[in-house]
Amino acid sequence: MDKKSITGLLIIGAILIAFSLFNAGGSKEEENPSKKDSAQNTEHVDTTEMVTDTTASSLIAAKDENGVHLKDSATGAFIYTDTISGNDTLIMASDSMDTLSDSGTKPNEDAIEKVAEKTIKIENDLIIAEITNHGGRIKNLYLKEYKTYNSWQSEKDEPLQLFDENSTYGIDFFKGDKRQNSADYNFKFVESSANSCTVEMISKDKKVGFKYALKDGKYDMDFSIYFKGFKDQEASDISFVSDFKLLSTEKHLPSERRVSTVFFKYNEDSYDYLSIGGDDDYALEEKTAWVAYKQSYFSAILMSDAGFPSSKDSKVEIINLPEEDSTYIKQYRSNLNLGINNMKNTVDLKWYFGPNDYDLLSEYGNGSEDIVDLGWGLFRWINVWAIRPLFKLFMGLGWGAGLAILLLTIIVKIILSPVNYKMYKSSAMMRVLKPEIEKISKKFPKKEDAMKKQQATMALYRETGVSPMAGCVPMLIQMPILFAIFRLFPSAIELRQQGFLWAEDLSTYDSILNMSFSIPLYGDHVSLFTLLMAITTLAYTHYNSQNMTQPTAEGMPNMKYIMYFFPIMMIFFFNSYSSGLSYYYFISTLMTMGIMFSIKRFMIDDDKIHAQIESNKQNPKKKGKSKFAQRLEEAQKLQQDRMKNRKG
Repeated sequence: MDKKSITGLLIIGAILIAFSLFNAGGSKEEENPSKKDSAQNTEHVDTTEMVTDTTASSLIAAKDENGVHLKDSATGAFIYTDTISGNDTLIMASDSMDTLSDSGTKPNEDAIEKVAEKTIKIENDLIIAEITNHGGRIKNLYLKEYKTYNSWQSEKDEPLQLFDENSTYGIDFFKGDKRQNSADYNFKFVESSANSCTVEMISKDKKVGFKYALKDGKYDMDFSIYFKGFKDQEASDISFVSDFKLLSTEKHLPSERRVSTVFFKYNEDSYDYLSIGGDDDYALEEKTAWVAYKQSYFSAILMSDAGFPSSKDSKVEIINLPEEDSTYIKQYRSNLNLGINNMKNTVDLKWYFGPNDYDLLSEYGNGSEDIVDLGWGLFRWINVWAIRPLFKLFMGLGWGAGLAILLLTIIVKIILSPVNYKMYKSSAMMRVLKPEIEKISKKFPKKEDAMKKQQATMALYRETGVSPMAGCVPMLIQMPILFAIFRLFPSAIELRQQGFLWAEDLSTYDSILNMSFSIPLYGDHVSLFTLLMAITTLAYTHYNSQNMTQPTAEGMPNMKYIMYFFPIMMIFFFNSYSSGLSYYYFISTLMTMGIMFSIKRFMIDDDKIHAQIESNKQNPKKKGKSKFAQRLEEAQKLQQDRMKNRKG
């Protein structure tokens, strides 16, 4: 070894000695850096063992609640290790343990220890949950049977992650006159197995424990909370506080945010939810059965069989995140009263981490299936009892989502074919009567004769037995089904990551062209199914408008232009919607046009309709006034009287 090397070693040694002396006399608030233990323990854990990555001379005996362990006299840090794995990896170090030290001095009990993190993984055949000693909470939650859109596209074998470490929850309580939360404390692993574990808060007096347990074939997790060192009179101050940020899992983040919010249900009432458009909060005024943090196709739902009683702090909240945040959907917050009377009792809750599947959620018998957006009122009833069971049946055939939608469309059109026949017959009668209506318009061209023209037109309808409202009733019958399907397909998890033709995923938009810029109200892509839907709707509208009689009353809008405006607006409205929905409306309109042409060719004869109208004219007594005609005539007479009074 040369002279320069020896000199360098002496200098390094002097620096290390000086640094050691400086630390020994320094503040004990400086922390000893620790390494993270990434090992995931699945065995019983209730003890710790002493190790060191410092010199033996710096270690002294010290006591914490688990017994006497080693303590670094230089830094004041307790040293622990993982006894199960046998590794000498530092997993916990703190200079202010919430216990008495060997010198008998009492550290600050309110101090939150900064220790190295340790996680334990529990799982069943559907869920993986990673429990951390930081707060004793679930740090990461994975769904084995599903993938995110990005993982699915890149064909990565990665389970879908519902939330990560930026979601937290814990028990709010008072320690002295300060409100604290268990999420800020370190926990120890009391026991664990492959599908369950128990963690307990490290504290000298008040302790909170969480028990987690999974069962095979279930998306729910038993979640029990127990308390030590609390008095019964403190129960009213204890609440469960959560702050979740669910991860984006789908292709189109704006669509995810459009349907994501907090749902909740009172024990004695129907479900309710916060605004999906903006920030919102709501004070829970009654006992609540469950609170759901919902996104497009998956949710985290906290359930209580006993219910969460209302209190002055009971509240749910939804917060929108900045547009540039593409990782998370929204922020979900809640403060729930646990309804504790005796602090010795255990609070038994249940977490549901899984898909927004109507049938799956209905098994819990608490109305949590209502988070699946199938519409409201009549529309929801049609979906639950008719449309959705048919769709599930066709999906079960294994022919693919595209053919399932096609079969559903055919069945719906067959059921509605009598209604379509009635609509077309009414349209044909109006078409035959159109020349006579035009004659009346020429007979009364002046504006001041508008009332006479209207009366003459209604008299013609009455004589011929034609009702201008006859075509509206069949349309009204079809509308609930159209609206029901509008709600069904965007919320149907069965369509998720199911492709058809050029659409890779029928649960989101299809794209034949991705643009480098975004068009306001339209987007940065071109959906072919949306274009096809709009074109067929425009063609059908044009065909129907040929039979439409223009409004005879002054000031009435031209309905032809309004009808043409709707298909154009559909291009903008549906461009980022579920391609399964656009596909359904496209083939549905095509079938409607085909049915109309078939009725015209094989079932409706204009000459026979004209003969029937002429026969009705010759026998007007056989046709009485309809209620609509009577009311319209009464309204016209009333308007005439008012005009005479004004002139007088």
